[in-house]
Amino acid sequence: MSPDPLLEVAGLEVAFPKGRSGRSRVLNGVSLAVGSGERVGLVGASGSGKSLTALAILGLVPEPGEICAGEVRVDGADAGGIGNLRGGVIGLVLQEGGSALNPTFSVGYQLAETIRAHGIGRGKGARQRALGLLDEVALEPADTIFRAYPHQLSGGQAQRVMIALALAGEPRLVIADEPTTALDVITQARIMDLLGRICDERGLGLLLVSHDLAVLAGSVHRLLVMHEGRIVEQGRTATILAEPVHPETRRLVAAAHRLRGGEERA
Repeated sequence: MSPDPLLEVAGLEVAFPKGRSGRSRVLNGVSLAVGSGERVGLVGASGSGKSLTALAILGLVPEPGEICAGEVRVDGADAGGIGNLRGGVIGLVLQEGGSALNPTFSVGYQLAETIRAHGIGRGKGARQRALGLLDEVALEPADTIFRAYPHQLSGGQAQRVMIALALAGEPRLVIADEPTTALDVITQARIMDLLGRICDERGLGLLLVSHDLAVLAGSVHRLLVMHEGRIVEQGRTATILAEPVHPETRRLVAAAHRLRGGEERA
């Protein structure tokens, strides 16, 4: 990890109302860090709190939930006004790009509008930058994809568009929440390779959220394991895979080994 983390999260807690006067805490003191150019995986079973952690970092906790404790810092500064950083300093890749994209607008319009919103380009400049982003995420021919609507894209193409949108604001950190959901194994590998390559080339930090340890294993430098709203284990990816300590980590590693074995026999 970088000695000067790009993103620091300390003691993050999120709660939802429970009953008439109580509340249920679903994130319990989550702390993590991501350095510039570092790829970090956040893994856990469904309901462990990993996606909620990503949303909380971005100030997007769904109502009636609320952040009740903790601190998010970017470049050492309090990110209390995270709305001003979202899309610019931090880009977000959502799962299932086909449903995340607006079906009433073309891919090119959505990309160019995002570029304009961040003041990076106007008019023809925004269009050219959008075409450049489509090239960067290997969507060819770029001008055809630019004119296409979300329903005309495959799942893999839609996810590449989501990556392009996350890059449109020229962020320094990308948070990718389950970016390979509903994709076949080959397309999953291509999307993961693409994310890794782009982050390496641009020197971006990457927080990669997934329930599937097999997806993360060859893609991140460090792993954080979540269970019941807490990070229960963390370390270098190779170490976690070889010597898991927490029971939940051991379960995830065993599942990844079974999946990998099934793929090799297929």
